[in-house]
Amino acid sequence: MEKDRFEHFKELLNGKLAELINDAGKTVSGMSGATEENYPDPTDRASHETDTSFLLRVKDRERKLAGKIKEALKRIEDGSYGICELCGENISDKRLEARPVTTCCIDCKKEEEEQEKRSNA
Repeated sequence: MEKDRFEHFKELLNGKLAELINDAGKTVSGMSGATEENYPDPTDRASHETDTSFLLRVKDRERKLAGKIKEALKRIEDGSYGICELCGENISDKRLEARPVTTCCIDCKKEEEEQEKRSNA
């Protein structure tokens, strides 16, 4: 991959990482700053707890994505970014634009998903 493409994806990944970190900071300050509300209606309390649980699941997914972004940035630094871990071929720029943290080309990913479907059937 050309150096300018590496820089493009590095900027893209760093931007996404900064956005995730910024959002996480807002969430933490929002949750820690909230006082324990008294819900006389059990339905209101259940709704609030469901919303909180959902938010925490979303934030956990974002935490995992941040880890993948950091791994992709390491691959950029060591020169292995954009190379499929399974077949060793180049991953298309189109795929990297759509999923910049990917480690597999589209053909290998499709095959991986097909194998997963067969094993779950």
